[in-house]
Amino acid sequence: MTIEARNISFRYGDKPVLKEVSFALISGGFHALLGPNGAGKSTLFGLLTRLLALQQGDVLMAGQSLKKQPAEAMRKIGVVFQQNALDLDLSVRQNLLYHAALHGLSRKQARLRGDLELERFQLLDRADEPVRKLNGGHRRRVEIARALLHEPSLLLLDEPTVGLDVASRRGLNDHVRTLCESDGLTVLWATHLIEEVRPEDRVLILHEGKLLADGAGHDICEAEGTRDLAETFHTLTGAG
Repeated sequence: MTIEARNISFRYGDKPVLKEVSFALISGGFHALLGPNGAGKSTLFGLLTRLLALQQGDVLMAGQSLKKQPAEAMRKIGVVFQQNALDLDLSVRQNLLYHAALHGLSRKQARLRGDLELERFQLLDRADEPVRKLNGGHRRRVEIARALLHEPSLLLLDEPTVGLDVASRRGLNDHVRTLCESDGLTVLWATHLIEEVRPEDRVLILHEGKLLADGAGHDICEAEGTRDLAETFHTLTGAG
């Protein structure tokens, strides 16, 4: 599924946060949205998920306008926000069933899909445990499993590894990449951590509301005359 953002601008009062941001995502690809804190990444995610209303520009999901056909467009999207959104007192499976009901899945469908996703995340044996008993990495895996229940074509992840240790960050990143390869899932992974991005990734660099670069990481480095993405990121944004 192709996703195209066209000239998205957004402001809070008199303060511009996004300035004519345009990009297209490749179906089945892993895309890294890289930017320092305050770059506008979370605002962009808020617009893509309709938590915020589009002020200028539009987003097309397989040709369907987020402005004009929001319900149809949103059915194609799964989201993992920066802040944990699970109910810690419910079990893993209860969290999934509740979310599935919001998407109109029958209890039988929800149970089948939920168990399938939990098995892929190696969490099926913990389905009946309260979420609060899971560590941070496992909670994030449950959130991704939940986001995939309605079989979206696009998965948005906003700083999904915040608060996780290095091994958990790497494991989560690797697993999401596997979903792209095995399921043809299109992924937009927002982060300020250079180590989560590979040179061959499609990289979008956002800074102060402007999209400064868009292309394969190694191509951006070559264009900027820099050794690696870390140096490129510092050169373009001034961030370390």
